Amino acid sequence: MSEPNMRITLAVGPNCELEAFSLRSVLEYYGARVHMHWIGRPNDLVGILSGKTRDKSEYLILCFHGEEGQFILPELAEDVYEENEHRSCYFGAAQVLQHAHLEGVHVVATGCTLGDKKLAEAFKHGKAESYIAPKDDVDGNASLLFVLMFMYELINNSSTKRTAFERAQAIDDETGLYQLFF
Repeated sequence: MSEPNMRITLAVGPNCELEAFSLRSVLEYYGARVHMHWIGRPNDLVGILSGKTRDKSEYLILCFHGEEGQFILPELAEDVYEENEHRSCYFGAAQVLQHAHLEGVHVVATGCTLGDKKLAEAFKHGKAESYIAPKDDVDGNASLLFVLMFMYELINNSSTKRTAFERAQAIDDETGLYQLFF
């Protein structure tokens, strides 16, 4: 068996299953090895961001819905939360600052408004190599297309990250909402 072109961790939030299955199928077709992580509670996301449960990957794709620069997590009953677990269905810059340890990892977030500058700075503080996300509400189809085109350029055309980003961003106005932070 040949070595995969790229290793990708795909963390999947609530109501993002179809996007995640599509991403996984196509990325594996491109030759990437994709490690899926289903996020059912805040500590699942903390484990991925901190590296405790994240597989060794060059890319972390955060397949979530977003609102006002925060990831939307499942809402749990009070008695279901673990001790010291973040107790909100919103996970933003403060939580990323607290938990992210992303040395050597490029992060792509697919949800609306997750290109918020404070959130991007939190990922940078957590040592992410780069952070890519849409700055406003983005059409789900466009978000899927952006990620697939970006990864296609990286994997199949050996494009630089900047070139891959620019090509994916240039598809239309919706994909144009994506921003690249170094």
